[in-house]
Amino acid sequence: MTVSFARTVILYLLIIFALRAMGKRQVGELSPSEFVITLLASELATIPMQNSGTPLIYGIMPILALLALEMLISSLFLKSRRIRKIAVGKTSILIENGKINQPEMRRLRLTLDELLEELRLKGFIDINLVKYAILESNGELSVFPFSKDQPATREDIGKKDDSTFLPHTIITDGVLIRSEIKNLNKTEKWVYNELSKKGIASYKDVFLMQADENGRVCIIPKEKKK
Repeated sequence: MTVSFARTVILYLLIIFALRAMGKRQVGELSPSEFVITLLASELATIPMQNSGTPLIYGIMPILALLALEMLISSLFLKSRRIRKIAVGKTSILIENGKINQPEMRRLRLTLDELLEELRLKGFIDINLVKYAILESNGELSVFPFSKDQPATREDIGKKDDSTFLPHTIITDGVLIRSEIKNLNKTEKWVYNELSKKGIASYKDVFLMQADENGRVCIIPKEKKK
C-alpha cells in the first residue's frame, strides 16, 4: 500500500511538471492540478473495475491519496503565491498597446495562427483593434480593444458605418503565403513595395503582414532574439 501511495504521488508530480513544461495551457477551465486529479482518478478507478481479482482497496486508497494531496497543495496555494505561480502558472500579456509580445509567444510556444484564431473567436478579425490580449492562467484569452473601438453607444448612432473586411494574412513568421496574395487580387511586387515603405528588405524579416479590401495594411517586423 505504501508503494501504491508513493507511485501515485510520483505520477501526480510528474504529470504536473509535464503540463507546465509544455508551456501553453491546453486544459480550459481546469488548472493543471485539477486536470491531473481528474485524469489519474478516472484511470485508477478502472483498475479494480476491470480486474475483479484486484482488491477494491487498491483503487480506493490511491484516489483518496490524490484527493488528500490536492487539498494539501490547494492550502499551499493560499499561503504561497510563489508555489501557485510554479504549479498553476501566471497570466501572459500577448498583445500590449497594440504590439504583439513576440518573446512571450516564443516562450509559450504559441503560434501566430493560434493567436489569430483565438482573436477571431473573441470577435476581433483585425489585430489593429486590439490594445491588450492576455492569456489567463486558466487558458482563456482576454481581449480588450482600444477605447475608440469599443461597442457603439447611443451617441454613436447615426454615424457613418465603416465596413470591416476580414484581413488576409500575407506573411506569417517569415513565410510568404502566395495564395492569400492572389485572394486579395495583389501581386508579390505589391508586397515588396509595402515592405519597402517600412524599410524592410525581405519578407523573411516580417513576423506578420495582413491586408484587407479597404486598403489597410498591418506589418509587424520580427524582433531580434536577445
